[in-house]
Amino acid sequence: MTPFLAEFLGTSMMMIIGNGVVANIVLPKTKGNNGGLISIVLGWTIAVFVGVYISNSSSGAHLNPAVTIAFATAGKFEWSLVPTYLLAQLLGSMLGAFVIWMVYKDHFNESENAADQLACFSTGPSIRRLPQNFIVETVATFVFVIGIFHIKSAGVELGSFSALPVALLVAGIGFGIGGPTGWAINPARDLGPRIMHFVLPIKGKGPSDWAYAPIPVFGPIIGGILAAIIYVQFLQ
Repeated sequence: MTPFLAEFLGTSMMMIIGNGVVANIVLPKTKGNNGGLISIVLGWTIAVFVGVYISNSSSGAHLNPAVTIAFATAGKFEWSLVPTYLLAQLLGSMLGAFVIWMVYKDHFNESENAADQLACFSTGPSIRRLPQNFIVETVATFVFVIGIFHIKSAGVELGSFSALPVALLVAGIGFGIGGPTGWAINPARDLGPRIMHFVLPIKGKGPSDWAYAPIPVFGPIIGGILAAIIYVQFLQ
């Protein structure tokens, strides 16, 4: 695969599994209705594992604009490749969201809760206070990217299981500090599906909450850049 295709496919598969778990839990009349945090964290752990092992050999498995920008900031990735990776990640996340809408279309139509419908696409805060929400996303992504830098520098190859440390890192963040905002830690993961929520013909849907959208986009980017700077200056 080309790096573009790898990032596109890896991100779309990650979104299909991750947001699929959320849809299975929050939408009515599904087999997984009324699951909880453990189900969501486990689902996203598997989602990241699948996305990473699909794309790692071809693109390095960024699957996340915050990771791509952080690696470029740290001098570990060419800036000229950043737009290509970001576009692939955004398009992949949009495709993943579209697939979830197709799979759960009848359940979306059964839902009378617009907030639950949006939750199947994008993140939202438990307590809406935008400055604090921004801090949470920044800190969560800082932890994620610092972890990624050390996983990459360890250089341990375990075949397909090389994706496991990243997946477990996502799980740890979800369990530890994911509660306030749903731990987007990935601008594409939130923005692409939010765009699809906006454009898809979902029965009874509410607004796409564009007022909150900058938080899971710019918080992770800032967190990733800070992690890159601190890693290069003090930790590598």
